[in-house]
Amino acid sequence: MSAISDLSITVIQTDLIWEDRNANLASLTSQLEQLSSESDIIVLPEMFSTGFSMNPSKLAEPHLGPTYQWMVKMASKLDTVIAGSIISYMDEAGIRSYYNRLYWVEPGGNHACYDKRHLFSFAGEHDHYSAGNERLIVAYKGWKICPLICYDLRFPVWSRNNSHDGAETEAAFDLLIYVANWPEARRKPWINLLEARAHENQAYVVGVNRIGKDGNGITHSGDSGVFSPKGERLDHIQPHEPKAETVTLSRSDLDEFRSKFTVWKDKDAFKLNS
Repeated sequence: MSAISDLSITVIQTDLIWEDRNANLASLTSQLEQLSSESDIIVLPEMFSTGFSMNPSKLAEPHLGPTYQWMVKMASKLDTVIAGSIISYMDEAGIRSYYNRLYWVEPGGNHACYDKRHLFSFAGEHDHYSAGNERLIVAYKGWKICPLICYDLRFPVWSRNNSHDGAETEAAFDLLIYVANWPEARRKPWINLLEARAHENQAYVVGVNRIGKDGNGITHSGDSGVFSPKGERLDHIQPHEPKAETVTLSRSDLDEFRSKFTVWKDKDAFKLNS
């Protein structure tokens, strides 16, 4: 039996108020304070304080700015990790760069961040934001967790799990998390790719997507989900449904599956260059 405890994760599938940080944080505060069960990790959608906006010069916050401070407050109050992405900027050598930045905020005060690697050129994201070049793998309660953002889901090499054998390598993970503003028009690949990432990486996969219509008139169906390493759906979230659902991830099931079905031993050996 695994010595590592199970992990509970809460998916927040919600509508977002277009480009209105205060309204979104007020709404999310109410939703989080009403959660009926305790959780190790609460996951919010991509750009949860604004919606997926191409207006960073108006909306961007400094690194560790007010929305990050709200995350710190909620993580401490609820004794849980809060994760989600916002619009952030950094000033370096007199040049301001904007990022679609995911913050991972722990209740003890530790934090980490990940800048979206794959910018959605179809919507012009690459014209407004700078791409990140490093994955984030966090260690939490004995689990290795890799949080990514929306369009990253389409790129299996970036999502690749490089070890399953217990080796303490930077690239190994047990759980993939995707936060998104993924349109309803492309809901089929969203669902299929989440399941595929679980199968190919022999890891749990969580996808958290918004619902509702954004300021550009684009509709989002949510279709948030939690998938087992076997690709089985573990949640009961319906499309277009505003819902917070907590799912427990079994560590013993993960370890047993990897031990018995050792396809990871036959993987191609290569390393991604940034």
